[in-house]
Amino acid sequence: MTLFEALELVSGLSKPSKMPCSSWSTPAKHCKTGKKLAKVSGSICSSCYATRGFYSYPNVKNCLEKRFESLSHPEWETAMTVAISGSEGSGFFRWHDSGDVQSVEHLEKIAHIAKNIPSIQFWLPTREYSFVSDYLKKHGAFPSNLVVRLSALMVDGQPPVGMAKRLGLTTSGVAKVGFTCPASNQGNKCLSCRACWDKNVSNINYKKH
Repeated sequence: MTLFEALELVSGLSKPSKMPCSSWSTPAKHCKTGKKLAKVSGSICSSCYATRGFYSYPNVKNCLEKRFESLSHPEWETAMTVAISGSEGSGFFRWHDSGDVQSVEHLEKIAHIAKNIPSIQFWLPTREYSFVSDYLKKHGAFPSNLVVRLSALMVDGQPPVGMAKRLGLTTSGVAKVGFTCPASNQGNKCLSCRACWDKNVSNINYKKH
């Protein structure tokens, strides 16, 4: 599969302005947990940034929907491997600047892609705790270059630290300990920070944005 064919199949990669690298996203409306939380006042998903602004443009919505549909393609995993390895030169990649994991099978494919590209450090923030737990029961651990962070559910809410420790994972949310994202003090950009991709950073505190 050529790079052009791969990018065509997965409907391209995202280029979030904040990130130092590419990402790949799907519509927030398809989030399994997120679409339920969107109806809960005070939840992070009730004011999701991926449902407004740039993400609300018709061409962007159409692209995200095509990406979601590509998940069912039998060569999605291969295409993502070719697309990322052939176009990402930063050494980093973020999963889902919009959207979330759809199933254990989806998570397995993400893990396979990480194994296929050991030169890339992957970061996956997720609120799909059950998919993560089921994956680990089946496989034991994620690839060493895939950092899975269990994200908090509520604005200024405590992340699932206990669950994360039990599963050997990291978190993101407002906790008494951890690293505070510096983006709000540097133009809403990561710049040189790569804490989210560092599994030695147990929790990332994000300010509401």
